Amino acid sequence: MDDRRSDDDVFVLDIRPELEYRENHISGSINAPVYRDLQQGRIEALDSHLARIPDDTEVVTVCKAGIVARKATEHLEDAGYTATTLTGGYTGWRQYERNTVLYRIISVLRKIVR
Repeated sequence: MDDRRSDDDVFVLDIRPELEYRENHISGSINAPVYRDLQQGRIEALDSHLARIPDDTEVVTVCKAGIVARKATEHLEDAGYTATTLTGGYTGWRQYERNTVLYRIISVLRKIVR
């Protein structure tokens, strides 16, 4: 995703709670703090943020580990957006940034599985 972000062709939507977002986030991302709502099945909570999301750009949803963000991705796709979930969420992003051993192992495994 990092290479694509340099071309400004993705919109990063971070759904984590506002406090977590303020502490650390992907540069250039926008916060829609609906994590707890989505976790509890209130997917419509995302609707109040749709006006901030461009409909002509791929949307990448981010949460802590990428699990709850999938619900946001599905809802956005149902609403007509092109959306995907950042695999591993913000935790995975931090591992990517730090080039951790875990990130390198996962990267190798993904290449083998493909």
